[in-house]
Amino acid sequence: MRYEPLVFPKRINIFSGHYGSGKSEIAVNAAFAIKKEGVSLLMADMDIVNPFFRSVDAKKVLEEAGISVAAPLFANTNVDVPALVPEIAAALKNPNRSVILDVGGDEDGARVLGRYHHEIVEGSYDMFFVVNRARPMTQNAQDTILYMESIQEASRLKITRLLNNTHFLADTKPEDILYGLELCREISDKTGIPVAATCILDTMAEGLADKLNTPVLLLNKNILLPF
Repeated sequence: MRYEPLVFPKRINIFSGHYGSGKSEIAVNAAFAIKKEGVSLLMADMDIVNPFFRSVDAKKVLEEAGISVAAPLFANTNVDVPALVPEIAAALKNPNRSVILDVGGDEDGARVLGRYHHEIVEGSYDMFFVVNRARPMTQNAQDTILYMESIQEASRLKITRLLNNTHFLADTKPEDILYGLELCREISDKTGIPVAATCILDTMAEGLADKLNTPVLLLNKNILLPF
């Protein structure tokens, strides 16, 4: 099996996408990939909107790998307005520390980034948009681009890279992933935003990764669903 792995050249990496796109799982896997470079890394779960798919669910395995984890105070509780922690701002300002931000899946979630706008733009950042063609608001280029524009307006940041993560959970077939990649390429042609990689479970990599003609981010499941 031969493929080009996704690399993360920027110090700050932000992951956004529609609910259920898989962005939190991708953010966690990205954290492990970046940590292999031996850097000091903070993983910040800033998704205060969706309580079901949260990167903080993987807190134990992240910390065991030497990755610091920060989440809004009162995350995963019934408090309506969780507060963000100062550790995130400190890490964003530190040129010797890498940061991953897992952001909520709509304008309200993306607006949380506004508090850190200056720190992010002054640093070196990539903002990934995770495209899952199986999700209702990202099934075609027009709707997906409108959704991306709303995220950019709310966050005051530019999406810089696209990730194809089209899947149907356990029912995902190789043709589903290729179908999603087709949409990513159409969006890239219309926006000029490059397709950074295709994300696939490590169990599907054999026979597929070398057919995608994109870099690949292999995913290991780290976040347990609550149902």
